[in-house]
Amino acid sequence: MNVVTETIHLTYLFDPLCGWCYGASPALERLLQEDGFAVTIIPTGLFAGAGAFPMNAGFAAHAWEADQRIAKLTGQVFSEAYRRNVLESGTGQVDSGPATLALTAIRLIAPEKEFEVLKTIQRARYVEGRDNGDPAVIADILSALTLDDAAARFASPDEELLSANRTRIDAGQAEMRRFGARGVPALVAGQGQDVRLVNSAALYGSADELIAGLRAA
Repeated sequence: MNVVTETIHLTYLFDPLCGWCYGASPALERLLQEDGFAVTIIPTGLFAGAGAFPMNAGFAAHAWEADQRIAKLTGQVFSEAYRRNVLESGTGQVDSGPATLALTAIRLIAPEKEFEVLKTIQRARYVEGRDNGDPAVIADILSALTLDDAAARFASPDEELLSANRTRIDAGQAEMRRFGARGVPALVAGQGQDVRLVNSAALYGSADELIAGLRAA
């Protein structure tokens, strides 16, 4: 007798410049690969638009301190190149707008590649020490991944792309408000009335335990 397992729907809320979201990437990748889970990733625009600001010493120190905690929890790499070239450069913006727009372009053209592109954007910042708040860096990433159609739309965004980007950010922010989530990453499990906010700490521990907990809930 075949047992039919109901699909578990998950919504992952994130920002591509969020260090804690980078720390949660291994858990997210495991969920995306796991049978029985349907995962939707939605950017919240935390550091985009009005949330963007020039890099400054205070934020740099705060970010590096948090990054060391994330590294201990997850094993994710925060390189000296990132510290030197991004945090301590004295230039650049804390601006996830370009990365978010690029991810929306991917969602429209090749949605199955969105997480791969997100990982590459994160790696560019935290491992390679490249400022992924810079549109030129994002354009280079898309070109290096041979995502030429997305690169072209990112370079000259049309109204469809801009509208889709606004809609995604609005949806992400609405979910944050709905569940009273105080920050990203945030993981929402379920659909309709049977929906709940998962404790974000679960994204930094054992992926097996996270999956088991989601299945048991």
